[in-house]
Amino acid sequence: GQGKYREELLEQCPFCPITMIADERLLIASHIKPWAVSTDKEKIDPYNGFMLSPMYDKLFDKGFITFTEDKHIILSDFISRQTWKKIGLKGTERFSMLPMEDKRLTYLKFHQQSVFKGNFE
Repeated sequence: GQGKYREELLEQCPFCPITMIADERLLIASHIKPWAVSTDKEKIDPYNGFMLSPMYDKLFDKGFITFTEDKHIILSDFISRQTWKKIGLKGTERFSMLPMEDKRLTYLKFHQQSVFKGNFE
């Protein structure tokens, strides 16, 4: 199912909406609701994912970033301001190309409440 999941997710968004990198070899099909806690159906649902560049996949997977419904990034306080500055994020960025359909929002709410490290407001 992983290959099909990745292919369908690439059809929905064939690039990282943060970096705009479109080389498939450099993109990771990131689950929004983690694989370990997803049902079999959720594991292969392309709406349970974002295509992300490796660094952003790691930040998202570890709960150091999440996104709002209006496509703004939220940064965790578990990473220092100095590190965020080196990464190039201020916490005010909006990623207009981030896919945000209603089906994806259900998964994103789970990520905000159960994966993100920090207060989501």
